[in-house]
Amino acid sequence: MMSACESRSRETGGLRWLARLLAVALVICVAPAAAFAHAALIATDPADGAVLAQSPARFSLTFSEPVSPLVLNLVRPDGTVLPLTAFHLDDHTVVVDNPAPLARGTHVLSWRVVSADGHPVAGSILFSLGAPSAAPAATESVDWNLRAAIWLARVALYAGLFLGIGGAFALSFLAGGGRDGKRFVATALLAGLAAAPLSLGLQGLDALGAPLTHILTPAIWRAALETTFRFTIWIALAALLLGLLALMLPRAGKVLSLAALLGTGLALAASGHAGAADPQWLMRSMVFLHGIGIAFWCGALAPLGLALKRRAPGATAFLRRFSFSILPVVAILVIAGVVLAIVQVGTPSALLTTAYGNLLSAKLVLLAGLFSLAALNRWKLTAPAEASHAGSSRNLVRSIGVEIFLVLAVFGVAAGWRFTPPPRALALAAAQPAAIHIHTAKAMADLSLAPGHTGPVTASIMLMTGDFGPLDAKAVTLVLSKPDSGIEAIRREAHKAGDGTWRVDGLVVPLAGRWMVRLDILVSDFDMVTLKDAIAIRP
Repeated sequence: MMSACESRSRETGGLRWLARLLAVALVICVAPAAAFAHAALIATDPADGAVLAQSPARFSLTFSEPVSPLVLNLVRPDGTVLPLTAFHLDDHTVVVDNPAPLARGTHVLSWRVVSADGHPVAGSILFSLGAPSAAPAATESVDWNLRAAIWLARVALYAGLFLGIGGAFALSFLAGGGRDGKRFVATALLAGLAAAPLSLGLQGLDALGAPLTHILTPAIWRAALETTFRFTIWIALAALLLGLLALMLPRAGKVLSLAALLGTGLALAASGHAGAADPQWLMRSMVFLHGIGIAFWCGALAPLGLALKRRAPGATAFLRRFSFSILPVVAILVIAGVVLAIVQVGTPSALLTTAYGNLLSAKLVLLAGLFSLAALNRWKLTAPAEASHAGSSRNLVRSIGVEIFLVLAVFGVAAGWRFTPPPRALALAAAQPAAIHIHTAKAMADLSLAPGHTGPVTASIMLMTGDFGPLDAKAVTLVLSKPDSGIEAIRREAHKAGDGTWRVDGLVVPLAGRWMVRLDILVSDFDMVTLKDAIAIRP
């Protein structure tokens, strides 16, 4: 049996390596990173549902964050598809050249872009030339086979990063030379190594909207390598290989497995929803710490359970080290998870009203069971198992087996976030203003309604002359109407703000859709300029 002195020495050593680990984590994570988020479409030109008098020379799509275009198509009224290949980026706006005059009728502008967080985003808008016609078929069906493949690959990648790398770390630092569970850990690492490049290829398929049969097409892999997800995959591959080397080279196992554990946190922080929010230094640090906390906890379960089941000589010492170390790790894991959840979800109601929130709610239910089991193991079953009471180890092994099952279920739920934008991104898109530019030879105006959806809004109007000079108006009146819904003119007098703009406060837009806008600008006592256009209001 281990003496009390030796036990205290090992516990003190455990605290030292844990402190070193967290110090390295914080140094790595506070490095500056670009601010990325899940992009959402906030404005288009032409507006969705617009009826144009003449063929436009170009189209524009404005997003809440920077994007990279992948596929841009125009579906004509006769159903033929015109690829749009000439475009350029202007800040958050994709400006697309129209290569040919358009025929009369309804067209569909279909777009697929990849946001800076590495996730593809797609959609379509309809507009008509001359008069609306029957809309051409341009609906995008969900490829459930591809989604299932992406989900399975993501679960396998999580298994490699958390069960594989975490298991290698546990064998090196906690098992005291024991090798029980080595085959399980190696299997998880190999599964992760297979899933990592597969996940990258599936990312390319999803980015281009291609079926599974095209996975070997070079264009698919080029598209995948243009997304930030590639950083996650490169780091994950390096970490998984280090984990395998830690199993193969036990003498260097501590150094290799520690590097692999740090790589797990870095891989998760390199892309994705959570690491994309502001402030970057905090969010990426939280993702990093959350990832290594999961790997430490979950990775140790299988080796520890198998060591106890087989009554290995060092099983009791393994249990004691894990029990001593797990409390601060779980504390950090919980704190990081709470911070991430608060930022991503925003309001408690989003847990029930958004797909992302529904998945988080399911994860919280699973975590409640997982933490309950962990508490039972820590405070009820561990001490009897350490004292070798009859049947105590068997009960603890069973409980650990249930923990592993719940961990896999959590992985499955977390993998579903790949297909859902977080409420944070949805709220950011909803808060974006609706804006139009009205230009005539005599005067022009930039009008924005913030936020650009139904409900209370604030109108901001910037006036200029037709040659972009200052326009000093005596009075400005904003008139909104929606004749197709039977809403007549809503007239509001604007007041001049201190920054030179004209504002209308307390305005309520009751319905979504296309609203007619009129600005009556009193230039002098005898000169009135009227500007007219339409603006799209989101639900």
